[in-house]
Amino acid sequence: MGGTVVEIGLAAEEFALSETTDRFDDLEYEIERVVAHDTDHVMPYVWIDGPSAGDVEDALEGDDSVAEIECLADLEEERLYRMDWVAQIDTLVQILVEEEGAILSAEGNGDDWRLRILFPSRDALSRTHDYCEDRGLSMDIYTIYNVDDGRKGRFGLTDGQQDTLVSAYDAGYYEIPRDTSMTDLAEEIGVSHQALSERLRRGHESLVENTVIIGTER
Repeated sequence: MGGTVVEIGLAAEEFALSETTDRFDDLEYEIERVVAHDTDHVMPYVWIDGPSAGDVEDALEGDDSVAEIECLADLEEERLYRMDWVAQIDTLVQILVEEEGAILSAEGNGDDWRLRILFPSRDALSRTHDYCEDRGLSMDIYTIYNVDDGRKGRFGLTDGQQDTLVSAYDAGYYEIPRDTSMTDLAEEIGVSHQALSERLRRGHESLVENTVIIGTER
């Protein structure tokens, strides 16, 4: 079983919808799901948050990466579209289908796309990276973790950081008011006050970086 999940970044101009993005300053995308029919044809379902529906649809119809579009839901501030994608995404789609990779989530804006992809193995990820690099598609890797590592791996925590955060939570350290002090918690865990402080800060940093920050413009 198992598998490898990677969170990557792609420049907007190297992936889908770049021409549409160029026409607006505040357009944001979130892919609901992607259906791959073959190595050069995928049908993504995309939420778009931005200008009026008419302006967006005019841009999409003129985008070389879009063959067809259909609006499935209009919630005024955001709309759900089913699209047929072609052109720019061929490179990535071909290797994902070949390596049995699955796009778990994807978000985009004017600068880049952030994708979370599940691969059956680390080797499949490595081959995908090399394939894209050889064809001029730059792929920035932010996080890699094994599915077997569960949430610990996804959130970038070391064993020590995870154990410390769980112990702090169980001891009521995050309650208001706190049920335990850092001194008492350090003694319970068996580390110095300074070591506990650093481990908590690094654990908090990893959690924020791999949850709140990923996919945001900053």
